[in-house]
Amino acid sequence: MEYPPPVYHGDTGEKSAVHRPATSGPDITYANGNTCHHLATGESTGGLFGLYRWVMGPEPSGPGPHFHRTMTESFYVLAGVVRIYDGSRWVDCVPGDFVHVPFGGIHGFRNESGAPAEMLIHFAPGAPREAYFEGLASEIAAMSPAERYDFYHRHDNHWLD
Repeated sequence: MEYPPPVYHGDTGEKSAVHRPATSGPDITYANGNTCHHLATGESTGGLFGLYRWVMGPEPSGPGPHFHRTMTESFYVLAGVVRIYDGSRWVDCVPGDFVHVPFGGIHGFRNESGAPAEMLIHFAPGAPREAYFEGLASEIAAMSPAERYDFYHRHDNHWLD
């Protein structure tokens, strides 16, 4: 495997790093108290990736088995125990555990531990997941089944029965 072709062609580098302090509040707070922090969006990375910090309270929560056609998804557990579905079984993941899901890979995640949990979620390429996360927080409950189906497919979420 080789390095990809250069994207930056300057000679001196640029002062372009972005700092997000740990004290920054969440971008989305869900009715159950879970939060999502948009650390790096597809827009901010030129479509290369998206990185989100997902903070779950002690109540059971998280999506069941599904897959994506247009992006990979990876999980890195920061705190607590997160159950991640690897396509064949649910695995209890602890801080430091990493799970990568290729295009089309069946996966899901849940916090069923009764204690708070936190993880990083990485998408590549950087799809506009913010609209999906925001829709889950504010719109999904009021949608008809047909609207919900369209919402999920527009955001490349394909649920298994």
